[in-house]
Amino acid sequence: MRWNMVILASCLATAGCVGNSMSERQDANIESSLQYDTVPCDQLLAQRNGLAQQNNLPVTAKPTFSNPAMGFGPFTPDIRSKAQRDSDKASGEIDAMNRSIERRDCGKPDNQKKKFALPS
Repeated sequence: MRWNMVILASCLATAGCVGNSMSERQDANIESSLQYDTVPCDQLLAQRNGLAQQNNLPVTAKPTFSNPAMGFGPFTPDIRSKAQRDSDKASGEIDAMNRSIERRDCGKPDNQKKKFALPS
């Protein structure tokens, strides 16, 4: 009976961490860059720069991940402050914007198509 209570208590403690674990919340910061492909380049660059400035982040920000003890990632509670969580979320958004910018060659001068013609 005693072992049943120990197992039940450990299961309840583990279940309390679901949805609030550090690794789960950090994974949620990763965003798809496809959502930014419809935004015009100049507007996307301005949006990215504004978000970076608002959160005191570089325009090259990337999401970061903690390295919890092996195997305990899903059970480690998220103890980051709200400011840190907001900053990490902004890093994920900036990274997604940067991937869209890079894929579409935004911010680079238009390469004039070289015309192959005979000199006159």
